[in-house]
Amino acid sequence: MLFGVHHKILVELKGHWKGTSCEVIVETEDQVELSFSRTWNSSLEGKLVPLKIDKRYILLRGSSGFYTYAIYEHLEEWPSFNLDNTRVAFKLRKDKFHYMANSDDRRRDMPLPDDRLPGRGEQLAYPEAVLLVDPIESQFKGEVDDKYQYATELKDLRVHGWICMDPPVGFWQITPSNEFRVGGPIKSELNSHVGPTTLAVFASTHYGGSDLIIKFGEKESWKKVFGPIFIYLNNVTDEEDPHTLWDDAKNQMSVEVERWPYDFVTSDDFQSKHQRGRVSGRLLVQDRFINSKGCISASGAYVGLAPPGDIGSWQRECKKYQFWTKADEEGYFSIPNILTDEYNLYAWVPGFIGDYINSTIINITSGVNIDLGDLVFELPRDGPTLWEIGYPDRLAAEFYIPDPDPRYANSFLLNDPNRFRQYGLWDRYSELYPDNDLVYTVGESDYTKDFFYAHVLRKTNNDTYEQATWTIKFSLYNVNENETYTLRIALASAHQSDLQVRVNDLNEVPLFSTGKIGGDNAIARHGIHGIYWLFNIAIPGNILYSHEENSIYLTQVNNESRFQGVMYDYIRLEVPQTKLQLLT
Repeated sequence: MLFGVHHKILVELKGHWKGTSCEVIVETEDQVELSFSRTWNSSLEGKLVPLKIDKRYILLRGSSGFYTYAIYEHLEEWPSFNLDNTRVAFKLRKDKFHYMANSDDRRRDMPLPDDRLPGRGEQLAYPEAVLLVDPIESQFKGEVDDKYQYATELKDLRVHGWICMDPPVGFWQITPSNEFRVGGPIKSELNSHVGPTTLAVFASTHYGGSDLIIKFGEKESWKKVFGPIFIYLNNVTDEEDPHTLWDDAKNQMSVEVERWPYDFVTSDDFQSKHQRGRVSGRLLVQDRFINSKGCISASGAYVGLAPPGDIGSWQRECKKYQFWTKADEEGYFSIPNILTDEYNLYAWVPGFIGDYINSTIINITSGVNIDLGDLVFELPRDGPTLWEIGYPDRLAAEFYIPDPDPRYANSFLLNDPNRFRQYGLWDRYSELYPDNDLVYTVGESDYTKDFFYAHVLRKTNNDTYEQATWTIKFSLYNVNENETYTLRIALASAHQSDLQVRVNDLNEVPLFSTGKIGGDNAIARHGIHGIYWLFNIAIPGNILYSHEENSIYLTQVNNESRFQGVMYDYIRLEVPQTKLQLLT
């Protein structure tokens, strides 16, 4: 018991984890480190996953909390298997912890887990979403409780947890580094939710789908350290405001980030600061149609080191480590504390489409400090922009997000930036477009008002879902039939979708089809993005009209489930390098 907190720890694989060995690794006046481990053997085949799991706990003198981390290992001689999700879960006393905080704009009193039970709660479209019809506390009546409403991007997922008001105590999970997590800085993960539950997700398919399943083949050896994370407990006197515990937790988070990598971790598998390396440089953007005289700074670029791969492969790589930072206004970046290994450098820049990769292998050795100098990201571009819809930042947040159905509206989510987290927004499309699908006219429509945030299916009167075809209308003159136009479609999310593109004839075979893609389920999980996709589609000039209105038809053809659909990040039509321009 710590401050009256009952905690339990579960590593969620294919069942609850049970250790078979306990060892005291360190025992001094200032530190204790314990190891609870389990090693797989052939007698456990079909019963437990073939991993060696070593869970560690560290207590330091004078520290208000404890550290925990895990070392996972798969030996070459062990059978193949898939690891979908793994995490540490802390379950607190429901009679004590009622106030949850995972960001400044999402902290509040929370319902009880009992409120989700039949009679008090009504399950909605999936088990995680429950309408509270008769909660113990009447203030929650009519709300939807869904753990995905609290999902947070990794770059912001540093501290979250709970407050007990009597006595005034805080329980916080602090993650000082995301190096062991994958999917990049804006991948969303679960954290705290009704239970009261606090999660430290090590790896998951959330907002990524099957692409992020860790798959082990035959004769594949692997080892990875997850964490350490810090469980921080704080308190105030009865006369003080318990809500200030959140501010203190944020301050402690900053302290933990500064201390990373920790110098008290004893495992040889966790590298200390002097064993690691650093990479720095400057990223520039080259787009001759934006700046014909040279490059511009990649202001605010996300720059990272991940295992060697192809353009954008870091989104789906899930076995090793990644190290990300954000460039300054001039495009300068510095990535410290990189584990020894081989990497490629990857980047993407808000405001520009596409992914950057420096294909040169970067070999990080102990103590190395590599200055890459100026790097140039040549953007995807074939000609000047005829028109564009949206803002290229890998999110669909700039498009039209409707007001929620009053039956499911949660007041704490009504205002920006979280209003897209309301339950059931996908069905608002059918209410806005009951008979005919969305039509967007370039030069007249406003994508913040006239372009729905998600290309979903349209619900019919008999509760089935049918394909929705969106139309983009635009005008041209002096079309050169021998030239090729380029349509670039960047998707912020896709879930079991096949997006087809037709031009000027809805009855023709598609000019382009993505095939079935995606499984991030961001629509159902109140997300605004999942995995990023970029498609570059050549449109022959001979199918376009001069001095007439043209139409691009976008059809998402899969309709087995209401949650199939895509979210657009950005759409752009480029003309050949001729005198063509938009009719105004």
